[in-house]
Amino acid sequence: MPKLVFLPHQELCPNGLEVEAQAGETILDVALKNGIHIEHACEKSCACTTCHCVVREGFDSLEESDELEDDMLDKAWGLEPESRLSCQARVADEDLVVEIPRYTINQVSENH
Repeated sequence: MPKLVFLPHQELCPNGLEVEAQAGETILDVALKNGIHIEHACEKSCACTTCHCVVREGFDSLEESDELEDDMLDKAWGLEPESRLSCQARVADEDLVVEIPRYTINQVSENH
């Protein structure tokens, strides 16, 4: 079972977190079920960038992003080559190290 390591984030998980994930789960779903409330203003429909994350290790194990995700990522704050929308990136069979950016571009804010 692959492990996901979420690096420390000042607000969402100050101490970081290491959890197990099922292959096929999205990074966002793994985070949410483990108490890391990554914003997802479009309700996981690949229509915003609020769930942007950077996969620091294990990026190559993920399926490639599609054109829609790439178009959305172009609008993300702090875009990096290993950036993904956590609602679209599905865990494969390798461990991942995930960084949640400090800021997001958000026009519609949800209250969690």
